[in-house]
Amino acid sequence: MVALETTVTGPAGTAPRAAGMAIDVRAVSHRFELHGAPLPVLDGVELRVEPGELVALLGPSGCGKSTLLRLIAGLEPPSSGRILADGRPIGGPDPSRVVVFQDPTLYPWRTVRDNVALGLEARGLLRSQGRRVEEALALVGLTGFAKAYPHQLSGGMAQRAALARALVNDPRLLVLDEPLGKLDSLTRLAMQSELVELWRSSGFTGLLVTHDIEEALFMATRVIVFSERPARIKADLPVDRPYPRHRGDPVLTELRHRILELLGLAETW
Repeated sequence: MVALETTVTGPAGTAPRAAGMAIDVRAVSHRFELHGAPLPVLDGVELRVEPGELVALLGPSGCGKSTLLRLIAGLEPPSSGRILADGRPIGGPDPSRVVVFQDPTLYPWRTVRDNVALGLEARGLLRSQGRRVEEALALVGLTGFAKAYPHQLSGGMAQRAALARALVNDPRLLVLDEPLGKLDSLTRLAMQSELVELWRSSGFTGLLVTHDIEEALFMATRVIVFSERPARIKADLPVDRPYPRHRGDPVLTELRHRILELLGLAETW
């Protein structure tokens, strides 16, 4: 794969550090209104993400993981507490913090190239930085499909297009909300490796929500395990293994069992 023009490389076998963004979640609680009553979703979450880390968030379905991502992306403010990006309060969305959702959400009437160009176009930068569209397409292996339309793409290719649309903005934080959740198992395994390579070559900080323990351990530098809603952090587990990783690694197997215990599922596996 090729890297975008601003790529910062790190030591062999490690993730780059210079391009990523630091995130501080300080005593963040959040609630929604449901039928006129408050529904607590997050409860006093404290989390520090270092520049260039790839951190996976695991926990029961509906516990608040995706809500935390939305708050970090600046899509809404927390009910209480503070979230800082490089030491500055997050007050709203910003091109340096980009979200990739489970659904690619490509515009069906636009080609792959035109979908990828949306961010630059919206910011009035397409004329001066249009080369970044081609660089992003090359980065995700879609150069030959630039003129294709979304209905002509497989699920994995559509998700690659969504990643290119995010990467064209040269984000310092990439927020991944179950981005591989709707792919078939073989495509998902391939995309896990591709995402890790994108992260390692581009240097962004990554936050990944997933329900797949193996996916989290294969990809992330740390795994954060949350409780039931309202979410609290039950464990912060470093995954101190080199890349590329092997799924049969006994250290990963041990960590998997530890996570299952934390989620109350050890007896069923």
